[in-house]
Amino acid sequence: MEFTAFRDLKPFSQLIIAAFIVMASIFLFFVVSLAVAIPIWGFNTVLHLPAINSGTPQRIINLFKFIQIVQAIGFFIVPPFILGYLFHGKSNEYLYLDKSFNSQSVFLVVLMMFFASPLINLIGELNSNMSFPEWLSGVEEWMRNAEENAADITEAFLNVKTIGGLAFNVFMIALLPAVGEELLFRGVIQKIFSKMTRSHHWGIWISAILFSALHMQFYGFVPRVLLGALFGYMLVWSGSIWLPIIAHFMNNAIAVIAMYFINNGMMNPQYEEIGSTGDSYYMAGISLALTFVFLMMLKRQNAGKEIVL
Repeated sequence: MEFTAFRDLKPFSQLIIAAFIVMASIFLFFVVSLAVAIPIWGFNTVLHLPAINSGTPQRIINLFKFIQIVQAIGFFIVPPFILGYLFHGKSNEYLYLDKSFNSQSVFLVVLMMFFASPLINLIGELNSNMSFPEWLSGVEEWMRNAEENAADITEAFLNVKTIGGLAFNVFMIALLPAVGEELLFRGVIQKIFSKMTRSHHWGIWISAILFSALHMQFYGFVPRVLLGALFGYMLVWSGSIWLPIIAHFMNNAIAVIAMYFINNGMMNPQYEEIGSTGDSYYMAGISLALTFVFLMMLKRQNAGKEIVL
């Protein structure tokens, strides 16, 4: 017997149900993570988790990585499949996982994300230099502290010396977020807001803003919004969530692999600044042009597969 009670809900009601399912899943996976972590790392360590810094033992970093993986599964991966079943009956169909895509589209997506790096670097640099008026100095200090804490955790995660460590980071930082965040934000949230506003554009940009805000990294807020919108248009124009997943994965994996080479002395650290320095602004311009061209080619290549409200 099929469960159909939630299939005819209005978009706002779906949003409320989605928020409840996400919160319930987070809580459930939090309890499970405690049950697994306490016997391994100890009760005091898990309940009084220290802040990460340059002297944090690898054992504690491994605990943070475990928590990160469990959170990703409980927050981003499990809820979309539950919501797809509740709202539609077939999760794969609801989340656009059943839609095909061609190798030419994948090739364009890979090229697009590779050549978009200088543009992303420039926008990120401009965003990181934002400042607030004096009367908002307290907010600015809080945002700076949050950014520094996130940077410390990311740096500790990325500082690995082996291929095995790199592969694990690609899985944890590139693959899991690419699959989970696209399923939740593009597969569920974007769809709900598109129906609510009767516009794909509104749905794409609202979900992109929420996607960026969730990361709590305010000095990378703008490039993350633009990436979220890019992923959203990929979904709408191709009809398949696999293309934004691949794009998201490429964006994250390029950064993870680059940091591995930089940390191990195999790449010049200036790679991260391409497009954001005075002598490389032209590369950001080329990056913008190529990204636009590849995106238009992707749209034309998938003509007829667009998602219809």
